[in-house]
Amino acid sequence: MDKANKNNLTWFDGYITRKDREKLHGHKGAVIWFTGLSASGKSTIAHLVEKELHLRGCSTYVLDGDNVRHGLCSDLAFSPEDRTENIRRIGEMVKLFVDAGIIVLAAFISPYRRDRQKVRSLLSKNQFLEIYVECPLEVCASRDKKGLYEKAKQGTIKEFTGISAPYEPPENPDLVIQSGKEDALNAAKRVIELIEKRELIRQKI
Repeated sequence: MDKANKNNLTWFDGYITRKDREKLHGHKGAVIWFTGLSASGKSTIAHLVEKELHLRGCSTYVLDGDNVRHGLCSDLAFSPEDRTENIRRIGEMVKLFVDAGIIVLAAFISPYRRDRQKVRSLLSKNQFLEIYVECPLEVCASRDKKGLYEKAKQGTIKEFTGISAPYEPPENPDLVIQSGKEDALNAAKRVIELIEKRELIRQKI
């Protein structure tokens, strides 16, 4: 018995469906999930994609790793268990956003494949697009204005992904962006093209 049944909770669907909301927005609800090392360019690309979608009249929202940890996940640290719980909470949140007909741009390191797969499993086919922002560790470190990589190498920051904690690259991402070679604007353009190809939004005429 799951916790909801144990606590006598019942899901109420309401009178407006996801399709009703998508019709109002003029596009489908989905999550575009950007994963990669810290400073790989996930947030930059996500915000550029959001800007273009906004110009096209789409209803969007960017969820950024640091921002979420300021509130919803402020009680979590960076142990493997806390990282899993962090992504679990985010997964349940993006599921609600998608049900609202919103296009969510989620930029999280999300280092474990099983956690990303769990989020995918919460959604229907084509509602979850996984974008792997691949970038060499040394390039990420050179971009790191906060000096986190250097602190991690010195042992000041514990359990830092890529240094003292693992990162598991996606095995079958919907798109790979090599951000060490490709500029963010072109990367964002390719993400938009993928969103169009999957028919989440109308193609620009």
